[in-house]
Amino acid sequence: MLSTLMPMIRDTSSQDAVIAVPAAHKNKRRAIFAAAAVAVALGSVFLVSSWRSSEHSINASRIRIAEVTRGTLVRDAAVNGRVVAAVSPTLYSTAPSTVTLKVAAGDTVKRGQVLAVLESPDLSDALKREQSSYQQLEAEVARQQILARKQKLLAQREADTAEIDRLSAQRTLERYQAVANEGVIAKIDFQKAKDALSSAEIRARHASKAAVLENDDVGLSLKTKVNELDRQRLSMANAQRRVDELTVRAPVDGFIGTLSVQNRSVVAANVALMTLVDLSRLEVELEVPESYVADMGLGMKAEIQLGGTTATGTLSALSPEVVKNQVLARVRFDGPQPKGLRQSQRVSARLLIEEKPNVLLLPRGPFVESEGGRFAYLMQDGVAVRTPITLGATSISAVEILAGLKPGDQVVVSGTDTFANAARVSINK
Repeated sequence: MLSTLMPMIRDTSSQDAVIAVPAAHKNKRRAIFAAAAVAVALGSVFLVSSWRSSEHSINASRIRIAEVTRGTLVRDAAVNGRVVAAVSPTLYSTAPSTVTLKVAAGDTVKRGQVLAVLESPDLSDALKREQSSYQQLEAEVARQQILARKQKLLAQREADTAEIDRLSAQRTLERYQAVANEGVIAKIDFQKAKDALSSAEIRARHASKAAVLENDDVGLSLKTKVNELDRQRLSMANAQRRVDELTVRAPVDGFIGTLSVQNRSVVAANVALMTLVDLSRLEVELEVPESYVADMGLGMKAEIQLGGTTATGTLSALSPEVVKNQVLARVRFDGPQPKGLRQSQRVSARLLIEEKPNVLLLPRGPFVESEGGRFAYLMQDGVAVRTPITLGATSISAVEILAGLKPGDQVVVSGTDTFANAARVSINK
C-alpha cells in the first residue's frame, strides 16, 4: 500500500518558540485603554446630567426653530369677504297696485328700460281729478282777467268823467271872472261858480285815486287766482309723477338679481319688487373680527387676493353694527377694477393696519396662542428652555417681542404642543 511505501511527515511543533512581550508595549496599551475609559466615563456623565436636567426629549425634525431679528413689523389682519356690487338698488312699489313684470331674474337691462308696470286705479282717478281742477281754475283765471279789465275801464271812466266836470266848472268860472268887473253877473253866481269848480276838482281827484285803488284791487284778485292755478298745477304734476312711477324703469345698467313678487300679484305700498345689480362697479365686503375694529379707520389700505393675482383697495365704509362678533367693511378698488370678477365671489384680504420700524421680530407660530403668548422655548446648547416673554403687536407672519428675548436668539416657534409646558426639553438631532 501507499502508506507503507511513503515515509511519515512530522509537524513543526517541535520548532516553535515563545517570544516574551516587551514591557514598553504593555504600558502603551494600558494608556490607550485608560484614555478610552475616561472618555466613555465623561460622555456618560454628560449624557446622564443632560438627561437628568431635561424633562422630555424631542427629535429636532418635529419642531421648527426661528431666529429673533430686528426689522419693520407691518401690523395686518387676514380676513375673508366677497365681491358685491357698489350699486345694487332695490325697487319698490309706490302704491297699492297690481304688478305686471316685464323682465325675469338674470335678464340684462339698460338704464331707462321698463321693468314692471303697476296698475293703480286710485292714482289714475286722483290724476284725473287734479287735471279737472286745474282746468277749472284755468277758466276762472281767464274770467278774472276779463273782470279785471272791465273794472279798470269803469274806474277809468269815472275818473275821466270827473275830470271833464272839473274842466267844465273851470271854464264857467273863467267866463264869470271875465265879466265880474263890469257888473254883468251877480256876485252870488260868481261864488257858486267857484264852489262848483272846487267840488269838481275834489271829485276828479278822488275819482283818479279810486281808479288807482281799483286797479290794485283787481290786480290782487287776479294774482290770487293765478297763485291758486300754480298751486293746482303743482298738485297735478305731483299726481302725474305718481302715475308715471307706476311704470318701473331701470335706474342703472345691470342685470336683475332677484324678483321679490310674482307676475300679476297685488302688492301694498313700499313693497320690494326686485333688486338690480350694477356689475360695472364692484367692491369687496369684508368680515372683520371685532377685535380689529378699534384699530381700523376709513382710508386704510388693503390687499385683496383674487385667484392668482393681488389687487389693492381702500377701506371706504365701516358698519357701526357688530353681528356674530364681526363687523362688515367695504373696500373700494384702487385704479381700474380687476377683470373677471363675479357677484358674491369669495376672496381673502389683508388689511394693513400699522407699520412699526426697528422692533424685535419673531416669525409667528403656535406659541403665540399657547398660554396667551407669555412663554417661549429658547434654545440653549441643544435644550429648549421655557422662557417668559412679552409680546407686542402681531401680524399675519410675525410678532413683536417686547421683553424676554434678544436679537440672534433661537426660539422654537412650532411643535411645542408635545412639550407639556416642561421647563427644559432636550432636542435630539
